[in-house]
Amino acid sequence: MINEKKPYLIAEIGVNFYDTARVEGISLIEAAKKYIKGAASAGVDAVKFQSYKANTLASKNSPAYWDLTKEPTNSQYELFSRHDCFGQQEFVILKDYCDEIGVDFLSTPFDYKSADYLDDLMKIYKISSSDLSNLPFIRHIASKGKPIYLSVGASYISEVEEAVRAIRDVSKAPICLLHCVLSYPCKYEDANLAVIKTLAGIFPDCLIGYSDHTLPDENMTVLSTAYLFGAQVIEKHFTLDKSLTGNDHYHAGDVSDFKKAVANFALIDNITGDSEKTVLACETVPRKEARRSLVLTRDMKEGEVIAKADITAKRPGTGISPRYADIVIGRKVRKDLPEDTILAWENV
Repeated sequence: MINEKKPYLIAEIGVNFYDTARVEGISLIEAAKKYIKGAASAGVDAVKFQSYKANTLASKNSPAYWDLTKEPTNSQYELFSRHDCFGQQEFVILKDYCDEIGVDFLSTPFDYKSADYLDDLMKIYKISSSDLSNLPFIRHIASKGKPIYLSVGASYISEVEEAVRAIRDVSKAPICLLHCVLSYPCKYEDANLAVIKTLAGIFPDCLIGYSDHTLPDENMTVLSTAYLFGAQVIEKHFTLDKSLTGNDHYHAGDVSDFKKAVANFALIDNITGDSEKTVLACETVPRKEARRSLVLTRDMKEGEVIAKADITAKRPGTGISPRYADIVIGRKVRKDLPEDTILAWENV
């Protein structure tokens, strides 16, 4: 699933398709499929939904923690209640459609029932930052033996270590830790992408990734930087219309944004090259023509001894290299040579 030449890119559809269904007057399944198709057209590797029921996720007294100017719902329970219609049957349909389109299907489970029915539908489990300290739930998911992508937003390293140990208690499957800032939207100055390198240093046996909550910047520089910093998995919220109100549209990227990110990743891969320092094939001719050779500063007669003042270094580099100047000085020229002659070894 992980390709060393590019990040594994996940379009976090979440429940954004609910708003599109409402605005366009189409069914939730139609809207969800529309999102899958749009994300696939942008070149993502996977699309991800969220599997939950409001009454198992949040109490009725759970306050909002998002930007209320963008999503004015004051209660988590109230918001989640509007987006919890899907269950196993619907996600089976979406999994089949993902297979048809050619992208991986993922959905974050937020309860045991969801985790269990998703087992037949996914190759990877994604665990939300909000469940980082829910160790019994983490162990339950880990017991299924599949790779786990774990977001680590709003946590201390000690908590991440505890969660990793909980997974390792029951599974040897790959773990990917996703740096994440649990703020919606995340300000650029809070993105803290250097943590990607920190996690890589502390958890050398884990893959490292990034789950993004910043506003899409014009050139998708945030995601590109995350990749340059070593993120092997990158996840970002996805929408078909950033102007839609509600839930995660206001900080999501659209098809155009994701296409830019994919193009940036390809460019980064293209320019990264090999770490070995050597002369590339494209440098062979320039190396010869742009370097310098020892050149005579005056006409010289056969048998004359070359003095320091008789030579200088000029392009091209097809003659004796200036590095050998001390060897050439004091030698005799073998024949008459005009000023500006590029010296070769047969001349001295």
